[in-house]
Amino acid sequence: MSDAEWRAARELVLAHGWNAVAYQLLNPGMQLWFPAARDAVVGYVAYAGVRVVAGAPVCVPERLAAVAAEFEADAHASAQRVLFFAAGTRLDVVYAGSATHSRVQVGAQPVWDPAAWPPIVRGKASLRAQLNRARNKGVRVDEWSPARARRAGELDVVLRQWLETRGLPPLSFLVTPDLLDSLGDRRIFVATQRDDVVGFLIATPVPARKGWLVEQWPRTPGAPNGTTHLLVDAAMRAFAADGSGYATLGLAPLASHASESAREQPTWLRGVLHWVRAHGRRFYNFQGLEAFKASLQPMEWEPVFAIAQGPRFTPRMLRALAGAFSTGSPERLFARALISAAGQEIRRLRHAAMLHGRGAAGHE
Repeated sequence: MSDAEWRAARELVLAHGWNAVAYQLLNPGMQLWFPAARDAVVGYVAYAGVRVVAGAPVCVPERLAAVAAEFEADAHASAQRVLFFAAGTRLDVVYAGSATHSRVQVGAQPVWDPAAWPPIVRGKASLRAQLNRARNKGVRVDEWSPARARRAGELDVVLRQWLETRGLPPLSFLVTPDLLDSLGDRRIFVATQRDDVVGFLIATPVPARKGWLVEQWPRTPGAPNGTTHLLVDAAMRAFAADGSGYATLGLAPLASHASESAREQPTWLRGVLHWVRAHGRRFYNFQGLEAFKASLQPMEWEPVFAIAQGPRFTPRMLRALAGAFSTGSPERLFARALISAAGQEIRRLRHAAMLHGRGAAGHE
């Protein structure tokens, strides 16, 4: 995207961004599309003949259906189809009952009113215990300016260490890991322990809802228990102080809190998702992520959808989605993930063998 396109898109996002992922269409790697009226913007990634959209068109609610139709017509002219991913209830209403579109619920996102956060903490002993664990270890959280964060090399170290513990190689699209050089309108909260940075949290604006999406919260492997909870606590209190009325920790994929029954999904998709839930933990801990978000006592869970052109949600759409996140062949990503998982297991076994050897030597 050109600088002029990015600036035009940013103005539209800051005026009309309602979807939790609206601001993320400004991330590096996105393609931008504007309708003829230039009163809306769509951010997407194209893969295998499918335009995978970040959320939904950003525009006034009254224009949503018309802009989506114009975007689909433009895609059709290029022999492409459209998949809206991480779409919220506004776009779901537009396509409700449509015979020309299909949709599946891909998960749910927890939501809070930041002003209600202090009472939630007071009423949940386990949450207070996590916060106290971090505080008792000397962890404190401060909000840093984007300029200070960009100059702080220790944040890059935290991010790199965190990525090394992930089961998947770094992804893109809506999960761009390195945001430190593109903070823009984002906010960053940093956790330190005796002047050492042990974690940070980045929050992204959801302007039309006067709220924030907590986009990422990396921490070092040695960060005290409760560090992430303390980061979220500081962010929530800062949001409340600024009068924000909405906060979310983003999509929990395959969440059990999703409101719809799995029976509403295509048979083939139910099989794929069952396999992912059963065997995908070594690559991405869906259940652990959802459990962490649920432990923070959200006030509600918003459904999140994937809406595709065509009367049935097809494997082609799922492969295009995987390609958008992997910036290329999803099969190659899976192979890299297997190699990464094998390397982590080898390192774990070596570490265990080393500890066993030390223990045996101590008994001689």
